[in-house]
Parts: sequence; structure tokens; C-alpha cells
Amino acid sequence: MNPLIDAALLADENSKLSADLDTDYAALGEQLQRQGHDIDQLCNTAAQFGIAIPSWGVGTGGTRFARFPGPGEPRHVFDKLEDCGVIQQLCRATPKVSLHIPWDDENPTEMKDKAQSLGLSFDAMNSNTFQDQPDQKHSYKYGSLSHTDAATRAQAVEHNLRCIEIGEAIGSDALTVWVGDGSNFPGQTHMGRQLDRYLDGMRQVYAGLPSHWRLFTEHKMYEPAFYSTVVQDWGSNYLIAKELGPQASCLVDLGHHAPNVNIEMIVSRLAHFGKLGGFHFNDSKYGDDDLDSGSIDPYRLFLVFNELVDIEQRQPESFNPAYMLDQSHNVTDPIESLMSSALEVQRAYVQALLVDREALAFHQENNDALMASETLKRAFRTNVEPLLQRARQNMGGAINPVAAYREAGYRSKVAKLRPAVSGAGGGIV
Repeated sequence: MNPLIDAALLADENSKLSADLDTDYAALGEQLQRQGHDIDQLCNTAAQFGIAIPSWGVGTGGTRFARFPGPGEPRHVFDKLEDCGVIQQLCRATPKVSLHIPWDDENPTEMKDKAQSLGLSFDAMNSNTFQDQPDQKHSYKYGSLSHTDAATRAQAVEHNLRCIEIGEAIGSDALTVWVGDGSNFPGQTHMGRQLDRYLDGMRQVYAGLPSHWRLFTEHKMYEPAFYSTVVQDWGSNYLIAKELGPQASCLVDLGHHAPNVNIEMIVSRLAHFGKLGGFHFNDSKYGDDDLDSGSIDPYRLFLVFNELVDIEQRQPESFNPAYMLDQSHNVTDPIESLMSSALEVQRAYVQALLVDREALAFHQENNDALMASETLKRAFRTNVEPLLQRARQNMGGAINPVAAYREAGYRSKVAKLRPAVSGAGGGIV
């Protein structure tokens, strides 16, 4: 592994915090022991938790109005991998990177070698048929896999098959398909025939899956289409995954729902029917993917993991969801935001492990709503920060990743090597 943050600096930063961490870890250990938990065992479990970093997430995002690039923007996938390597070096919770094609369409062998040199591997591939590329023949302005034009649909299918080809070469084992297809006006499209065209295209993509691969279909209620979308909710997503076959399952993006939707119940339902494939974690106030995970509603993030841990403990052999961050960073350093988000997701997972399942089941069976709720809140209120810090320290990471990152001056160093990017032009990229 090629460390991008100096090991001596990291050790020095950790030494400043080690004494206080020892005290806090011991105090938390006593608290957890009274509740029947072994802190060292939980620490080891936390250290095994991993969430993928999206390659596009290390760049500055944008709104529909503008984009304001920061210093040291990654120029290509190899710069992106270096940024992801820094996140993994400091957090030790992000061992995989999820690529987006064609944004990351480079030599697979070179990408794999670069990732391995940084201690990284690859998660699910992501296809892009929601944006026209300079060299493509047919436009996706009016859709891709569901387009009325057969040649455009064939082009979208071929692109997804190309993503599988690249993924096989770099060691990925899944493909995530999200399309922006839909309509902006009533009557613009025949909704039934549009879905039929989408399913026909997806069946062709599904047929190209290697036997050990998984296909994740992703729903989103709106945007870029604002009247209707082809895969608009979890119900449509479930029906599509069921229609395609056993290798297909549903991906849940926390930012792709209406504000009051009960996402944790969706998690439970999809898992119940064996179609829960994975997650894109973020937080949302008004729109999609607009905030760091846990920045608005950490309790909902915990409630999602409460369901996931329950499923994990009841169905350990079949439980294998893919976890990835998917968020836009408009006013923060993307590396700092991704580190913060990864740690918040890990925190929610560990807090969910603290739920007294036996007590919760007792209160549920006796219709004691208040005590059932309090059982969840007791776990959520537990400050597991010392446990997470010790897990990172044990794995060679930073006790305080953001502080170590800032002290290392990584952003200013790469800014000298990577040319400044203009913010002129359109919005979201």
C-alpha cells in the first residue's frame, strides 16, 4: 500500500489523542458491559464494516444553477483513486471505490493496479445513460433504455454491457442502473409502453451478467423528469427486479424519496421479499443527494440500520447489501465530507448493534409503544465515538480523520499539481 498521508504525521496526530481515548474507551466499556455488550468485540465488528466511495464524489458537485470547483479537483480517475486512498487511509471504513462509466473509462489494468497500490478494490459499476457524451450517436434527451427509438435503446444497452466488461476486468461484481427516463408533461409518453421498452432493454442487460454478478435497479421519484419517471418508487423497483430474475435486486438511495416516506419500512419490505440489494447513503432536506449522511436526520439513519441489523441477525446467510455513499459537495471539501459521512454511517451501524432485541420484541408483543421506542432511543443516545476511534486506531487509521487530513495539507499539495478548473458553464456535472 502506498500511503498518501505521511505515516509519521499520522502517528503524531494520534499520539496527541491517545491518552484521552484510553480513558473514554474504558468508560464506555464499563457502560456497555452493564448492558451486556463486550466493547472489544463491538470494536472488532466496527472495524470490519465497509462502505464504498463513489469516484465522482471526490469532485465538487453543483446545483441546477452553478458549480464552484475547489482547489485540487481530480483530473481523471487516477486522481480520484488517490483521493479515495486518502479517505481509506484515515478512516479505514471505505475499502472500495464505485466507478461511473464513461467518466472513469480508462485502461482497466492501469486502474486496477493503481487501486491495489492504494489498498483499494472496486465496488459496483455505475452506467450513465442520463447524459449525452461528445462521441455518442444518439441523444438521451428523451430517454435511454425506454426511448421510442430502437437505435437509442440499443446504444443504452450496449453501454451497460460495456460497464460489465470493464467491471469484470477490474474485479467488480455488480452493476447499478439508474436512468433519468420519464416525462415532463402529461401525455408526453405512453407510460405502459415506456415501461415495456425499459424492461426489454434491461432484460438484454441482465442476460449479459456473469453468473456471480448482481444487478441493482435504482428508483427515484423525480428529476430530471418532473412529471413522471419510469422507475419512480420502491414498488415499481421491486416489480422490475422480480421481473428480471434472481440476480436483480433493488437499490435504495436515501435521497430519492418524498420527505415523509418511511424509508426504514421500505428496507424491511424489500428484505422480506429477498430483493434488498444495496444503498446509496446521503441526507436530504429538499432535494436529491444534497447533504452529507447524518447531517440532517441521524436518527432516521439509525432507524434504517436498526432494520438492517435485525435482518442481518435473522438472515445471516442471505444478507449481503452493498453500501455506498452518494452525495454532492458544493460548499465543503469533498474528501472531508466523505470521511464525515462514512463515519456517520458506521456510527449508525454500531448504535444499531446496541439495541436490546429481546426487550424490543417483548415490548412489541405487548403493544407497549413507549417502551419499544425508548429501547431504540437508548441505543441511539449511546456515544460510541470512543469505540469508533479505537477501531480506526487499531486498523492504522486516524483517531480524528478530518484533523489529521487538515494537518497533512493534502488539499494544498494536490492543488499545486492539478490545474484549476473553471466553474463557468452549466450546473450539475
